[in-house]
Amino acid sequence: MARQGNIKISSENMMPIIKKWLYSEKDIFLREIVANASDAITKLKKLVSLGEAKEEGAYKIVVTADEKAGTLTVEDNGIGMTEEEVETYITQIAFSGAADFLEKYEKAGGDGIIGHFGLGFYSAYMVSDDIEIYTKSYREGAQGVRWESDGESTYTIDTCEKETRGTKIVMHIAEEEKEFLKENRIRELLEKYCSFMPYEIYLDPKGEEDKPVNTPLPLYAKQPKDCTEEEYKTFYRETFHDYEEPLFWIHLNMEYPFRVKGILYFPKVRKKVELERGKVKLYCNQVYIADNIKEVIPEFLMLLNGVIDCPDIPLNVSRSFLQNDRQVQKIAKYITKKVADALCELFRNDRAKYEACWNDLATFVKFGCIKDDDFYNKVKEIIIYRDLAGEYRPLESFFGEEVSPEDAKAGKEPETVYYISDENKQAQYIAMFKEAGLNAIRCDTYIDPHFISYIEYKSPTRVRFMRIDADVATALKEEGEEDKTILGIFEEALKERKVAVKTEKLKNGDVPAVVNVPEFTRRMSEMNSFYGMDGMEQQLTLIVNTNCGAVEALQGAEEGDRKAAAEYIYLLALMNYRPLTPEELTQFTAASVRYMQSSLKKN
Repeated sequence: MARQGNIKISSENMMPIIKKWLYSEKDIFLREIVANASDAITKLKKLVSLGEAKEEGAYKIVVTADEKAGTLTVEDNGIGMTEEEVETYITQIAFSGAADFLEKYEKAGGDGIIGHFGLGFYSAYMVSDDIEIYTKSYREGAQGVRWESDGESTYTIDTCEKETRGTKIVMHIAEEEKEFLKENRIRELLEKYCSFMPYEIYLDPKGEEDKPVNTPLPLYAKQPKDCTEEEYKTFYRETFHDYEEPLFWIHLNMEYPFRVKGILYFPKVRKKVELERGKVKLYCNQVYIADNIKEVIPEFLMLLNGVIDCPDIPLNVSRSFLQNDRQVQKIAKYITKKVADALCELFRNDRAKYEACWNDLATFVKFGCIKDDDFYNKVKEIIIYRDLAGEYRPLESFFGEEVSPEDAKAGKEPETVYYISDENKQAQYIAMFKEAGLNAIRCDTYIDPHFISYIEYKSPTRVRFMRIDADVATALKEEGEEDKTILGIFEEALKERKVAVKTEKLKNGDVPAVVNVPEFTRRMSEMNSFYGMDGMEQQLTLIVNTNCGAVEALQGAEEGDRKAAAEYIYLLALMNYRPLTPEELTQFTAASVRYMQSSLKKN
């Protein structure tokens, strides 16, 4: 005979539910119900292996949506429950079926149990007006049990006719949640949360030709030696819907002191101007938890695509717990180490492939160094840059000897490493460097300004970086005193412009002048612009080359011609530094016309 009772929810056991579901998306209920079904099968399999239960048919989970009846049903052929167990695991939700089961069988080497049935079960009330449970235990002579409740304070429990062992959950979906009766919506959620669950899941099966919606044995769960290159590529395409082949991948397979399985893929970079966030999916025993959980997966690794399964991390847990959990911290360090080791191995064993991939890897590696000192220490010797000849060299090969504290006090500075950021804009400076036999590195990703500042911070006594147009390198100059006459001509001609003037005798006589901007102010201006702030005003310095014939000729020219020529040379140098503004372009055109008119009159 059916009987009624009150659901035993005290203020103490209500809190786990509040903590678990208060901020969850409603659609997570399906993950919990299906995870419980998977858990029930796992329990039965363990009992079968111990000889305490019989195996009857293939294990599976069936999900059925009935729009007409307004019900969503999840049925498994797992361990099932007796009436007493229903009371314990459903009515008295303070207890956990999984915890009891683990305690009983932990010495037998039991597999990790996915969920806590009572707590996970009650998540279904986020979308249901009423829920029925039909269950039958695996035990010999067990009677079917039916339980029903609208989620308030009462329930009904009675015996029922059920031929097979297992549990069927029938959720009467609330009127405002009818989206969860649509087959496409349910399929979407099953693919999101349950795509790698360990038992076959069928959605609204019609016959023998039905295919499961999940992959019970995902590639990452296999041994690396058993996986082919094509399987890795197929898994990548199907999991991330990216039809660009990944550069390479890392297969994680750790059993002790913690369990981690997974595959991390290095994707090709689509956008060179910004970091493109990847997707690292985190699982617990093949049950999806979330994407890109930075407490488990270091932030810089989220530029990758991947799947990581950590059975030692509970399905539902607060971010603050993860942040402070030592086991989680060890897992994060292990993953970082494996990535660094893989990069170092590729550098050592296949330098040609490493260099071919570097354009796609560079932003990721540099970002990782800035974010994680341990990662930097592991990969600093494999960070490479192209020089002016286009050849890749390790960054540290450009560094000089370390400056001792005594030498630093005496004013000695670390080696200057020059760099270029735009080959076209800095073409004139590059030509001068090559002619003088000087070298520079090519910083052509947007993260480089941040990265070189980081390197200076890490190696303050070995290197300082300066853009090729920030200073006239000593090797570009010849000895000579400042030409006060030429200096005066340019200062007078440019007195209304915000520009300082210096004269130098450069080895290259074809260049009349170059523009320099102090490295510090230019970097700060670029940094501010990067973060959306106003850039710092940059103080331009015009370096006039007294070794250039055009400059020398100014001394004998008429005053009006000198001014026009000085303005022309300044605008020409500015144009080689950056694009001219519309106003400057107008001035350059006028100065060019005046210069030509003056030359034609003399001829």
